[in-house]
Amino acid sequence: MNDEHLARVQGDEAADAGAGVELEPEIDELDIEESAGLDRKPSARRYRIRIDREHYVVQSALITGQALLVLAKKVPAERFMIFQVFHGGHSIEIALGQTVDLRDPGVEKFRTLSRDQTEG
Repeated sequence: MNDEHLARVQGDEAADAGAGVELEPEIDELDIEESAGLDRKPSARRYRIRIDREHYVVQSALITGQALLVLAKKVPAERFMIFQVFHGGHSIEIALGQTVDLRDPGVEKFRTLSRDQTEG
């Protein structure tokens, strides 16, 4: 690697550090539901989440809708919907391939619903 390339790589790393990229998690485990009212959630080694009435611990702050459904044993995932519930009660549906960041402010818990449900 030449000096110019090395300087560019080091500059990129410094820019990443200045952009809020965290190299070391701040805490061991973060309970998403308990921290839902915070403006900023710290990074953690593990995240404790609630899907319906059950609690789960995941290793990454980024998780897809499909991974959440599989974790909750809602398989095949295509037969279920999953909703992200925010502090204050409003919710949005998460697509199977959509990635959720558990560190986002307001994320509180998740709720599932069968796509096969009928009214009546």
